[in-house]
Amino acid sequence: MKILIAEDDPVSRKLLETLLIKWGYDVVVTCDGEQAWEKLHQKGSPKLAILDWMMPGIDGLEVCRKARKADKTKATYIILITAKGSKEDIVEGLQAGADDYLTKPVNSKELQARLQVGIRILELQKILADRVKELEKALSHIKTLQGFLPICSYCKKIRNDQDYWEQVEGYIAKHSEVVFSHGICPDCYEKYAKPQLKQIKERKSRKGTEKILIK
Repeated sequence: MKILIAEDDPVSRKLLETLLIKWGYDVVVTCDGEQAWEKLHQKGSPKLAILDWMMPGIDGLEVCRKARKADKTKATYIILITAKGSKEDIVEGLQAGADDYLTKPVNSKELQARLQVGIRILELQKILADRVKELEKALSHIKTLQGFLPICSYCKKIRNDQDYWEQVEGYIAKHSEVVFSHGICPDCYEKYAKPQLKQIKERKSRKGTEKILIK
């Protein structure tokens, strides 16, 4: 898991970096809010960020707001760290877009536990996103089958998206999970199969008669 650290104090920054590396995380270190924001909206950005509230330039609170406004579908778990500890401050931080909140001095065990919570939430969000994609894919198949289909009035072939004509069962099989098993309905049996069977029997009968006459 890649984690972003944004902390302007060098001692606190080094302490956080050392702990995260010790716990096996891939760490991206920044010194202020501007650097943090630049890293967060890049391609392949960290999914989890630890932001100090009070930083020069863009503070951690503003980074939260910018991250939430930039892409509402992007899953980034943000933990704010600050010396402010009143209920009003906590509410302000969460309303700005933070997912969690830690007060200084940071307890290492509490930080580790909060990170584990964040990772579990990110994993659940990914599972949910994958399920949504699967559902959208299934719905797109249903929409295709429910749409307007050009079909030949004589041979009943369907014209596909490439402007080629193909059998109905072939087209439906490509656009759904349907598997066809072929049979003969009563009407087609009387109209096609029965006369063909009669012709086959008559040919066999004639061949048998011919063999008797030859003998």
